[in-house]
Amino acid sequence: MPTVEAPAKLTRSLRITGVRDDGFHLIDAEMVALELADTLTITPGGNGLSADGPYAAGMPLDATNLVSQALGLVGRTAHVHLHKVVPHGGGLGGGSADAAAVLRWAGFDDLHAAARLGADIAFCLVGGRARARGIGEIIEPLPFVALDLTLVIPPFTVSTPAVYRAWDALGGPRGPGLNDLEPAALQVAPELAEWRDRIGELAGRPPTLAGSGATWFVEGHLRELEVLAPAATVLFTRTRP
Repeated sequence: MPTVEAPAKLTRSLRITGVRDDGFHLIDAEMVALELADTLTITPGGNGLSADGPYAAGMPLDATNLVSQALGLVGRTAHVHLHKVVPHGGGLGGGSADAAAVLRWAGFDDLHAAARLGADIAFCLVGGRARARGIGEIIEPLPFVALDLTLVIPPFTVSTPAVYRAWDALGGPRGPGLNDLEPAALQVAPELAEWRDRIGELAGRPPTLAGSGATWFVEGHLRELEVLAPAATVLFTRTRP
């Protein structure tokens, strides 16, 4: 039974450069893989999904799960057990990372097909540090940069499709920092602003929103942010090559 890792991804910067006729948004983003990672145990020839770990609760274990869809893409059958340590709904690409792990196990490396399954899956298939463009299928590896990071995941999730719809409705604003989706995410989930301000006060500098949210991050291991727990999840991690 092979065991494979599924590293979380962090979007350090995100610019939206256009919208295709089919409604997909074009991006120009820097993404990095994290030491924070799920673990998948794959039993070939089996069937179905199971899960444990601190973030297994509430995760669908049916055909809507990206792992099931990845198995369908490669035409393989297997039972996959997921040990979930990457929070879902926080913008850290947990589901995409799990799907990419299955694709790697199957020897699948078609980035365009992977991106059609999920926009972040192409990057998760490559890993490391990279520039992602197009709808996420154009991956340009970048030199590795070792970074310590503090992640703060508030006690709610943010819908990525809802954030993109809000970005369109707002007329395509630029973000105040490195993330063009931040104004739209704040409109969809106004409570994000409270967490941004609390983190910024404790950290002494403004945090950055990871993708469409809900995770905020700052560089460095800032132990002073631990006071935000247990109301929020505070994780210390590093980038990985």
